[in-house]
Amino acid sequence: LVALTSPEEVKNQANAPNIEMIWAMKAYQHAEVYFNLISSVDPKFLKLTKVDDQIYAEFRKAFGDLKIDVLDPEELKSEPAKAKWRPFCMQFEGIVEDFNYGTLLRLDCTKGYMEENTIFVTRIQFFAVEIARNREGYNNTVYSHAPRG
Repeated sequence: LVALTSPEEVKNQANAPNIEMIWAMKAYQHAEVYFNLISSVDPKFLKLTKVDDQIYAEFRKAFGDLKIDVLDPEELKSEPAKAKWRPFCMQFEGIVEDFNYGTLLRLDCTKGYMEENTIFVTRIQFFAVEIARNREGYNNTVYSHAPRG
């Protein structure tokens, strides 16, 4: 298996379809672990990175009016949105490990990871939205409805 450090390297590989599948599987595993975490631990107590406070402060400074309970894909993927997200994301280069790796994000925070509720974003976008959801109480629904046994 080839060790890859960025999505750009994936594009340069001859067996890109296989490697893309590996990336997709890793993204799904990350999503599954995260969902299990917010299902079993009260989200308001979670710390996702060493710099959660900085990520949250910068996110709300840049995206104070962004509705995060149910995300509009256009707010993440349209050209105007990309222009706004790019400087936000780049400020975490060298601060958040793998900040630009592809990660799955739930659009509606009350639902799980299923095809119609999932979008592919950078890891720093995932952290920004999920830290905000945890701190602002939006992920409490997942935790409070999770079976305990």
